[in-house]
Amino acid sequence: MAGAHLASMAAATVAERLVVATEVADALAAGRPVVALESTLISHGLPYPQNLEVASASEAAVRKTAGAVPATVAVCDGRLLVGLERDQLEALATAPAGSVRKAARPSLAVALAEGGWAATTVSATMIAASSAGIRVFATGGIGGVHRGALDASASGAPPSFDISSDLDELGRTAMAVVCAGPKALLDVPATLEYLETRGVPVITLGQETVPGFFARSSGIASPSVASDLDRAAATVAAHLGLGLGSGVLVCVPVPRDVALPDDDARDAVERAVADAEAAGVVGPALTPWLLARIAAITDGRSVPANTALIVNNARVAGQLAAALLSATP
Repeated sequence: MAGAHLASMAAATVAERLVVATEVADALAAGRPVVALESTLISHGLPYPQNLEVASASEAAVRKTAGAVPATVAVCDGRLLVGLERDQLEALATAPAGSVRKAARPSLAVALAEGGWAATTVSATMIAASSAGIRVFATGGIGGVHRGALDASASGAPPSFDISSDLDELGRTAMAVVCAGPKALLDVPATLEYLETRGVPVITLGQETVPGFFARSSGIASPSVASDLDRAAATVAAHLGLGLGSGVLVCVPVPRDVALPDDDARDAVERAVADAEAAGVVGPALTPWLLARIAAITDGRSVPANTALIVNNARVAGQLAAALLSATP
């Protein structure tokens, strides 16, 4: 039966594959704020039960803001689910290792065609959320240009051209993405240049520098600064209202009480990247390996920073979604 169902869906569009939860559909119809959330942190980013705790806390953080509704996105049996029930969150959180695919724009068709569960990354979440009419999405940190993507490594290896599909999605899908900046293990200046080329405004909330993911600051000047959320919402509304087709990146620093000191975070990242190169870790295995190595180098201090920024971004995204309803370009 599942095979017949998938075959019948073979030519279906994104909109035809959407299954929007009743609560989410009702909120959108009533003009209430809705925030999309990704699901890869549940299946691939954190261990059980921490993954379920953080996912639940993120949804709760969205709900605390002006009646905002969370919409966690995932793929299941050829459908794009926009808004998960508790049992579905638990199914993702407790699935055996390797049983849940990771769906991005390049792999979304495979995930839909093969059936079963797939967790959505930034790009796949944006595709589903935008099709459902959601304008705000919260994640931890975006992918970007990896170190060594554009030039030879210290060992003489050729450029990898490893650039996340997150960046192209931001260039082609009109929605606001709230994050703690590019992940710290990336080439942040190159990531910002790539976003500029793709026509994506980058706004940092409340400070002059782009957040450093685990740390408050990356030390790199932000292309644009909003002193408060209302100003950020006005800029987002103006950009989306222009119909340019690209998204907006809204960067929020990690909460102060769990942030790593800037120098400690940068040193941990540099050491982890050097260790990965020495160990020959590349490709899809690189990011989880680096995150685990950074956790070891920082004696675990990067872990609460990582989980706290995910929940904090969801909270700010709820506020932004509410503010957008009254923002004037």
